[in-house]
Amino acid sequence: MTYIDRRALLAGAVGVIAAATAGSAAAAPRTSARTPGGRAAADFRGMWIASVSNVDWPSESGLSAARQRAELLALLDSAVERRLGAVVLQVRPAADALWPSKLEPWSQWLTGKQGVDPGWDPLGTAVKEAHARGLQLHAWFNPFRVANHTDLDRLVSTHPARRNPGWTVEYGDKLYYNPGLPEVRRFVQDAMFDAVSRYSLDAVHWDDYFYPYPVAGEYFDDDEAFEEYGAGFASRAAWRRGNIDTLVREMSARLRALKPALRFGISPFAVWRNSDRDPTGSPTRAGLGTYDDLYADTRKWVKEGWIDYIVPQAYWHIGHPTADYADIVPWWARTVAGTKVDLYVGEALYRCDEDSPTEAWRDPGELSKHLTFARGYPEVRGHVYFSAKQVAADPNGAMARVVADHYGPAASRR
Repeated sequence: MTYIDRRALLAGAVGVIAAATAGSAAAAPRTSARTPGGRAAADFRGMWIASVSNVDWPSESGLSAARQRAELLALLDSAVERRLGAVVLQVRPAADALWPSKLEPWSQWLTGKQGVDPGWDPLGTAVKEAHARGLQLHAWFNPFRVANHTDLDRLVSTHPARRNPGWTVEYGDKLYYNPGLPEVRRFVQDAMFDAVSRYSLDAVHWDDYFYPYPVAGEYFDDDEAFEEYGAGFASRAAWRRGNIDTLVREMSARLRALKPALRFGISPFAVWRNSDRDPTGSPTRAGLGTYDDLYADTRKWVKEGWIDYIVPQAYWHIGHPTADYADIVPWWARTVAGTKVDLYVGEALYRCDEDSPTEAWRDPGELSKHLTFARGYPEVRGHVYFSAKQVAADPNGAMARVVADHYGPAASRR
């Protein structure tokens, strides 16, 4: 059995990740949007709205501004109907923008052509309309992905990557910014802060793409950057982790300085390291881990208090032979225990399908079982569902079961 990473799925990747067969002073912990006891309110309920490749919204590129807006409002209404409290909207899917950015071009997923003004402000509208419905709006940014191809000439002429080709690395038929360059790390932060400074966001949200997921036979060529900046690190892997640590730490400090009430969350691949590789890792045998393969030390970010919340993508069923949901959630609960970082569990609603090859995902009650299980761990403060399209359509009734069992009036009296 294989596991297809949902962000790779969004980007149209063909790589399959085998899961079943296979340095600086710490920033002070952030304490925004919390109860007097230091933690955020429990029972966070969210959904991701993915814009890359038109996965959730807009349903296709090139729709009129009115149609785009109507589709967005319908998704917000679906969140309310499902008794959710937050939406995580992807506003920078690939070094582009779903707002009139001063630094990056309009996203191609709006009009079908990068750099073309769609005639309205999607992020501004989303913030206003989400808040009008009592929903939080978490702005989801992808830090380093530039394009789902490697041709710089296909980017709009004003694109920062086209103006600075030395910032980019080709890998797996895609184009990425090089995390090893300090000027890149500063620029991607500045690009996000263009939105942070202009809108009343509730949170900044990053996904699981830092260094790209491994592609067999491919080499991520950061030799020159490593030669220039890698001195003092024990290995290239340690240097790469240091680059991502720096990005997270710097972003945290800048957010705290500019908008102390704004939260900062990250949704990583759920396995940090397997316990057969590191005794502090989870009792899993996943085909990869964020520490060794994505150079993302997600556990460290929690322990150092650089983020406000973490949403591990626990996209396996209860009883999975090598990455059991019932093993992953307790590990993350232990990891956040004693910190001020809130744990929300990322739930694979997109896998709930009556035609799924996996029996567990054919069961409309599987996700409800997840919430029942997680309720046994007070460190779990809520759940986020991937993705909005399935929240609205609910093809096998799994979301309706979650609402009835856990979010409805009867559930609140239990």
